[in-house]
Amino acid sequence: MTKGVVAEAAGPKDYVDEPPAPLLDWAELRKWSFYRAVIAEFVATLLFLYVTLATVIGHKKQAPCGGVGTLGIAWAFGGMIFVLVYCTAGISGGHINPAVTFGLFLARKVSLGRAVCYAVAQCLGAICGAGLAKGFMEVAYDALGGGANQVASAYSKGSALGAEIVGTFVLVYTVFSAIDPKRRARDAHVPVLVPLPVGFAVFVVHLATIPITGTSINPARSFGAAVIYNHKEAWVEQWIFWVGPFIGAALAAAYHQFVLRALAVKSLGSFRSFPPN
Repeated sequence: MTKGVVAEAAGPKDYVDEPPAPLLDWAELRKWSFYRAVIAEFVATLLFLYVTLATVIGHKKQAPCGGVGTLGIAWAFGGMIFVLVYCTAGISGGHINPAVTFGLFLARKVSLGRAVCYAVAQCLGAICGAGLAKGFMEVAYDALGGGANQVASAYSKGSALGAEIVGTFVLVYTVFSAIDPKRRARDAHVPVLVPLPVGFAVFVVHLATIPITGTSINPARSFGAAVIYNHKEAWVEQWIFWVGPFIGAALAAAYHQFVLRALAVKSLGSFRSFPPN
């Protein structure tokens, strides 16, 4: 027996690992809770885009004499994620980001159907949220770039892609750590301990990458702003804000599942622990 098997045999665990989600779960399509979760993702992403883009445009409108500055913008993004994850975690899981959904799908935390529906709802919500921001701030919205992500002139596309990969890795790694069954069993009496680190991860990543790309780490955020702003410069580098976050999410999922949780090693150990026939 391996050490892991011996440790588990010594006593029962104080937490339960959730079974992997099926690739295709047709049963969930017949449940209202599924559609309620999709609606929650749509509304949460709408609110996220509206508040954050309004903050970005408002800052640019007042600069250089005023505005909230980079720190304020980072707080707006991180704070909204904290609030929205707190509000929706019990309904949809509080993804609000196709990259987060993709990482959780790779780890088999959600089914393929749920992942696709979430991503579509997030993108539609982002478009509506950006449209709401433009409706309230139309002149400033068009004149000041619509909050669309663009690579700063001082940086290469490779640097921007790397920044998005690392930034999304930090976010998705934090998400996996926050929802880890062992941690949730220990900290179940403090419900804010899931949304707080996720929001703070978004905050610190924005501080680091706003000067490079304006910070996406969320394809829906970049897509919604680009659709409503709809200028060439918003689309030329759009691929960076999809490829980077998806790579970062995949790396974070692999790191958490196969290194920190050592699922492959545990499976091999369990296999080896069976006596020969």
